[in-house]
Order: sequence, then structure tokens, then C-alpha cells
Amino acid sequence: MAKADNMLSVLWLLKSGRRRTAKELAEALEMNIRTVYRYIDALCASGVPIISDSGHNGGYSLLHTFKEAPLVFDAREQKALVHAALFAQEAGYPFGEDLDRAVSKLKMYTNEDQLEAINRHTRGFDVIHVPADDRMIAFLQELEQSVADGHTLSMEYQKGYDSVSQTRSINPYGLVYWKGKWYIVAYCHLRTEIRSFRVDRIHGLSRIGDTFQAPEDFSARDFFLKFLLPDVSDKEQLISVRIQGKLHAIQDLCSHWLFGHVLVERSDHEVHLKLDVHALESVIPHFLLSYGRAVQILEPLSLKQKVASIAADILRHHEL
Repeated sequence: MAKADNMLSVLWLLKSGRRRTAKELAEALEMNIRTVYRYIDALCASGVPIISDSGHNGGYSLLHTFKEAPLVFDAREQKALVHAALFAQEAGYPFGEDLDRAVSKLKMYTNEDQLEAINRHTRGFDVIHVPADDRMIAFLQELEQSVADGHTLSMEYQKGYDSVSQTRSINPYGLVYWKGKWYIVAYCHLRTEIRSFRVDRIHGLSRIGDTFQAPEDFSARDFFLKFLLPDVSDKEQLISVRIQGKLHAIQDLCSHWLFGHVLVERSDHEVHLKLDVHALESVIPHFLLSYGRAVQILEPLSLKQKVASIAADILRHHEL
């Protein structure tokens, strides 16, 4: 065990309540008694109020107020950590086994009242998720490690469902989890620019021996959102979009991440937006099509025609 883990183990044993001798601590932790003395001294130096009593019934104990206080995390923090672990599972967190051990350790070293509270708040708090397969977990672990250590990777990547996989060399800058999918933001040596790639479309991943230094203060999140959200920087190039529809559909549109920052005005049954041309020709028509007859595009005509064209293509595709 690492020194920090051993020091915490000493602290947990002292927190159990009764006075313990150095010999008892050494036997419980299977370590040399001199090592116990060093850990006690280190804990005292870090500010932990350890009381040392000499004599026949002597030993080490914690100051009463410190012993009664929740160690490291209070009850609300413990609950939040366990709940966060459940959400991490939903995201396909690639270090699930380590997370399970951390939660088990938290429950193991807490007192009975705190453990009962954790279990009570965990019951009825569920997250439905599809477990990631072993290959996906292995890729995410390798990507996370390579982001941290600056390893250049060779990647077999399939851009679309109908395309053939292609070998690319990438410098991975950061992992992003977005709407049920993992993305790696990386410098692509083939395209000589920073791009984002869906991890579930990676078919092979390996280190090639090279290392890199990521740009200072680079944010994978900011890069991802920059290309995800409509561009509203040049207001003169924005196009007016008016949509009418049922109340619940208009409310949903206005609260959606795609439209919240481009909203001009709205009423119960109509919304006015300002969007860039690229968004109107790409993601917006497909998104509006999902609302079916609950919305109707008033302007621009080009957007109405684009949605109608997509709907017609879908109809032809499914016609017998």
C-alpha cells in the first residue's frame, strides 16, 4: 500500500473510538511498529489531533470533537459521491472497477449511521444505462491515459456507417461526453488540424512511440461546443427563423441547448430565432423534422424546402 493509504488506515482505526497502542495498530495493519510511529508523527504534523496517553492503559486516540466529526466527507458529500458514481456508470465511465472500489472503501470506513444514510439515499435512485463493451472501455482507457501523458496514437477510424475505416495518427487532447456518446478531440495528422472523433467508430488504437505537447490552456469542451452550436458571432449574416406550433413543442424548442442562445422572442405558440446558414443547411432541418406536425416553419422558405426534401427522401427510402 502507498504511504498515504497506510496513513489513512491508521486514521480509520483510531476513528473507531477506542484507544489503541502502537503494537495493536502494527498488528492490525501488518506493518513494523516503527513504521506506525512514523505515520503517527506524520499525521500529527499534518494537523490531526492525536492524543498520546502513557502508562499501562495508554495508547493513541483522537480528540473527541475530531472523532465525532465525519472524516474527509460529511453525510451530504458521501451521498453526492455515491450518486455521482451512478451517473458515471450511465456515461460508460472507463474506470468503473476503480470507482466501485472507491465507493466500497467509502462505505467500509464510514460509521454505522453514515452507512445507513448512504444506503437509504441510494435506494430508489437509479440510472438506466447500457454497459459499454470491453473494446470501448479499453479504447477510452487508452485515450484517457494518452491525453494525460501526451502519447501519439494510430487509430483505425470509420467516419460514417457506409464508409471504409481509415488509418490516422492523432494527438489526443481531451475526451468529451455528449448526449450518450464519447468523443476524442485530437490533432489529426492526416488533416493537419484539430478535429473530434466518435470513440464508438474507432476500430483499432495503438501507440506509435511519439509524444506531443498539447496547446497551452486548450479546452476540448470549448472546441467541441464551438463546432456544435450555431455561429452567432456575425449578427449581420444571421437568418431570421420563425416557427409556430403547439405550446409544448415551442417550450421544448426554447429550452433546447441548440436554440437557447439564438432566441430573439417567443410567445406561447410562436418563436423567433436568428441562425447562421450552416446550421440551417445541416442540423436544424433534421432536428425540426423530429417534431412532426407539432411545429410549422413560417420562414425562411429555404428551411421549409429543406425539411420537405429530407422528408421526401425518407418516404422514398421506405416505400415498398
